[in-house]
Amino acid sequence: MSWIWVFIGGGLGSVCRFGLSQVLRNSSLNFPWATLGANVLATLILGLAVYVWTPKLDQTTLKLFFITGFCGGFSTFSTFSMETFDLIQTNVSMALINIGVSVFGGLGILWFLSLKF
Repeated sequence: MSWIWVFIGGGLGSVCRFGLSQVLRNSSLNFPWATLGANVLATLILGLAVYVWTPKLDQTTLKLFFITGFCGGFSTFSTFSMETFDLIQTNVSMALINIGVSVFGGLGILWFLSLKF
């Protein structure tokens, strides 16, 4: 049953992400509003799921549906934010490494690939 909750949540998250990009595609400013919106909204939903909903309801089902499924389909930035937030509370150095490698590593990979292909 766990796979079903992840599947449904992920599908809904992906469809919502696509819908958001369609709504915001004709933005007058040259800025990735849909991506920013998805990242912020997914982080909000993840925070609500972790801190508000799961303490009161069935944690396993909600985590699978909202955190792994919906937020995973909508944006992986929410997971990055949560894991980095947890690291900041326990090990700031590791949090900074996580931020640096994630952001600059990802950009570096894209830059390298753009030169080679």
